[in-house]
Amino acid sequence: MRNKMSRRFLHHPPLELGILVTGLALIAGSALWLALNGDTGIRYSADHTGTVPMWHRWIPALAGLVLIRLLQPKTTPVVGVPTGRGLHLQAIVLLASAVLFAVTLWLSGGGEPIHTLLKLSFLLAVPALLFWLSRRNFTRQGHIHEDPAAWRHYGPIVPVVAWLTLTYTGPLAVPPSNYAATVDPVTLLVTFAVVFVVNSLLEEVFYRRWLQTRWEHILGRWPAIVLASLLWAAWHVGIQGTGHLPADLASVFVNQGVQGLFLGYLWSRYRLMWPILVVHAAMNAAPILLGML
Repeated sequence: MRNKMSRRFLHHPPLELGILVTGLALIAGSALWLALNGDTGIRYSADHTGTVPMWHRWIPALAGLVLIRLLQPKTTPVVGVPTGRGLHLQAIVLLASAVLFAVTLWLSGGGEPIHTLLKLSFLLAVPALLFWLSRRNFTRQGHIHEDPAAWRHYGPIVPVVAWLTLTYTGPLAVPPSNYAATVDPVTLLVTFAVVFVVNSLLEEVFYRRWLQTRWEHILGRWPAIVLASLLWAAWHVGIQGTGHLPADLASVFVNQGVQGLFLGYLWSRYRLMWPILVVHAAMNAAPILLGML
């Protein structure tokens, strides 16, 4: 049985279709613009200025998307969201918070500790206050268990492993980092822990579990995935930008924007945190770990 979001999306209301087409056009247009300017090398880390061809980032994500589609569960588990006006209020406030985070980070120059302070403010403090104030409108919905429990929990292993293999081995592999050789073991472990909590965990909870889920109930699956992916991509301009805003936006849209499509679909189909956390944590930690080999 298809869920209500899928049926609603099939009707193609103007807003849903407009957001979907506009978002995908931004990604495709960014790729074309970069190609025409001969600037197809995109940064894959904020720690240095190294680049990889943009299609090296697309292939693992596209392979993951195809595998999710082929191996998807029969039903999508339901995550509790507010009802009525509460849903729209939370969706709009979370959207505004995401936009403000990207804009203020870019305006501030993206350095530390402002980056972390802004992230904790807009992606954690604002949602926490919002949820507390609107708690009376919140409805908890149980998970649907029409699929075998084991398949729902372990099915994501296939697309996640495929993404990891294509991203970090073979000709498409992201270059390893020598960061581990520049710090002591304690600093390295602390860095891994802090980066996981502040980046991987907080970002995935905010952009996928909170923001995307609410907009899925309003717009349908793919418009919400595209919207959340572009918002997640946009804030990276603040830490990876070169100072030329059009080129910086194009770069993050074809990099994090495409990765966000994979993460968003992974979350939308399985409603499990561990797959998206594994992928996001690997984005941050895998190059360092590979550099230690």
